[in-house]
Amino acid sequence: MIGETTEYRMVVHGEQRYTVPDAIQAAPGLVVFRMPNDQSINCPARWRIGHHDGRAIAEAMRREDAFKGVAILVESGIDWTRDEDYLQVTISSKTARDLYAKLSYAWCDEPGSSYMPGDVTHNGTYTDADIEATAAEFKADGYNALDVMVAMTHRVPWMGLDTDDFNEAHNRVVELADAD
Repeated sequence: MIGETTEYRMVVHGEQRYTVPDAIQAAPGLVVFRMPNDQSINCPARWRIGHHDGRAIAEAMRREDAFKGVAILVESGIDWTRDEDYLQVTISSKTARDLYAKLSYAWCDEPGSSYMPGDVTHNGTYTDADIEATAAEFKADGYNALDVMVAMTHRVPWMGLDTDDFNEAHNRVVELADAD
């Protein structure tokens, strides 16, 4: 059922399977899930659009962008409920390039295209300690509210937050940093 949480078995490194217990059935044949923290530790784009057979179709920095990507995939007219072999035969490389171009407008990329050095699995989640440490740093540097916003959009964990969560975190950092 669309919108419900489901167990998803993603394919890792060819044929290995990894179970994601809380994927969301986003459309027929398509799921959205957050990459487990022990997978793709250098990839800040923690949200994936997956095919029901287990292969990743696209990645996104933010959950809301992954769902926008699903809408684009559905609009493509491709029957995502078909098996992977069928899709590989019927989707030409031109069609795939066109799809990724359209997905880029929703801030979705090909799986594995995002990279940052170090463990960035924390992207898109934060703690009160993260808020306090960031606010202290920005206060020491004399950042104003706009400086705080620009800096946060380029850093883990903030750049992976959905819009409402980012706004809430930004407001908390600005308040603690006494930024105007």
